[in-house]
Amino acid sequence: MKPLDTIKPPIGTTPADEGVRLLRVLGERVREARARRGMTRRILARDSGVSERYLAQLEAGQGNISVLLLMKIAQSLNVPLADLMQETNGREVDLTLIEQFLKRLPPNKLAEVRSQLLRDFGSADTDRMRRIALIGLRGAGKSTLGTQLARDLGCAFVELDREIESDAGTSLSEIFLLYGQAGYRRYERRCLERVLEQNERVVIATGGSIVSEPGTYDLLLSTCYTVWLRAAPEEHMARVVAQGDTRPMAGNQEAMDDLQRILDGRAMLYGQADAVVNTTEASIEQSLADLKRATGAKNNATRRSS
Repeated sequence: MKPLDTIKPPIGTTPADEGVRLLRVLGERVREARARRGMTRRILARDSGVSERYLAQLEAGQGNISVLLLMKIAQSLNVPLADLMQETNGREVDLTLIEQFLKRLPPNKLAEVRSQLLRDFGSADTDRMRRIALIGLRGAGKSTLGTQLARDLGCAFVELDREIESDAGTSLSEIFLLYGQAGYRRYERRCLERVLEQNERVVIATGGSIVSEPGTYDLLLSTCYTVWLRAAPEEHMARVVAQGDTRPMAGNQEAMDDLQRILDGRAMLYGQADAVVNTTEASIEQSLADLKRATGAKNNATRRSS
């Protein structure tokens, strides 16, 4: 993604045309950030104090937004304002050069670079394999498969959202209501750090949106062997509804479109996992066997018992 001030307009573009183009690009970035976090426009309006109507205009490229309002939106999305504006002022020279180098790489090379960095500077693979983190949207089977995998490995199973609720002393819905998206992210990071510190061997089921918080997701990738439990949108929806949990889709007439948009927005982030297990049209037993193969769990259990 290029900085707003480096995207060159066509020759002959007037200042007015340039302003329209910049607002359109800014609106796209806000919409993409919202989709990655699975936030509806109504939730973003509530958390930021910016009206839903104004947000709709902004995302459509028609909102002449002020810096202060944009800052409120960035805070509610829990992204740096610079990520929306792509500013580089005040950054260290080396960090800026590295960032520009990475931006020139094709997307398929970024995962390779991340893996190399983990090998050279992250935790050793043997250390990461002791902690298995399951990522993906709700309904993919993280809790069900994670519980059984941990039992077979003889280690603890931790559902990160339950840790967050315990730490906050209230439900996730109340956390979002009281503290917004940014407050939830702070609890999420703190709880993940505690779980990692207290458990040398563990299976962790993470929240579906953890991948859209760069710092927390990087911590997960660098300390755990991560597996993306993937499923078709229709199966995600059916499983969540079967559990009686329709929180992200409540009152939304276009629930499937929203779910597909969230999946599309996070696919590249989920794809950074060490392994992918597709649970679509698969039984629990089949998915568990696939998960064990992906994590080498069978071999690890054999070595532990010998």
